[in-house]
Amino acid sequence: MTILRIYDEQNPKSPEAVIEDYADIANALHDMGICFERWPMRELKQGASQEDVLAAYATEIMHFNAEECQFSTADVISLTPEHPDKKALRQKFLSEHQHTEDEVRFFAAGQGLFYLHIDNKVYVILCQAGDLISVPDGAKHWFDMGPEPSFTCIRLFSNPEGWVADFTGDNIAEKFPRFETLVG
Repeated sequence: MTILRIYDEQNPKSPEAVIEDYADIANALHDMGICFERWPMRELKQGASQEDVLAAYATEIMHFNAEECQFSTADVISLTPEHPDKKALRQKFLSEHQHTEDEVRFFAAGQGLFYLHIDNKVYVILCQAGDLISVPDGAKHWFDMGPEPSFTCIRLFSNPEGWVADFTGDNIAEKFPRFETLVG
């Protein structure tokens, strides 16, 4: 189940609000300029290739491009608990950073936690299969895939070079509960 937890940045121990209704989550995020959608799930074979995943969601990608903006590149990232670099890959995204373009992710399978640090709040969104999130360029955030990652995501880019992480140097991410605490 997709869940949004809203924290005051000074109180990472207890959320101010927990929202579980999809429409309420989408509305709360929309108010901050964050696109959050649910796409229909497509049947994918285990270990589906990048081409198969992109083909399965071609209609949704085309529609999203027409509605939001033109993304020139789409790719697929899949991680499993057996991935030999899972610990290093997880660590890479656990620090607060931002990008010079929107970060668009669609979860074709699995789950992950996005943490958005906006004004003096931290919005923690558990994204599940079927969820699309678009983090606006310049928004401070981090991502936790958990110690045993299991997800397949479509990533959309207008400029792949613009997606390089610019780390803020703030240690705020270390203060908030991690995947294993919030998801189990």
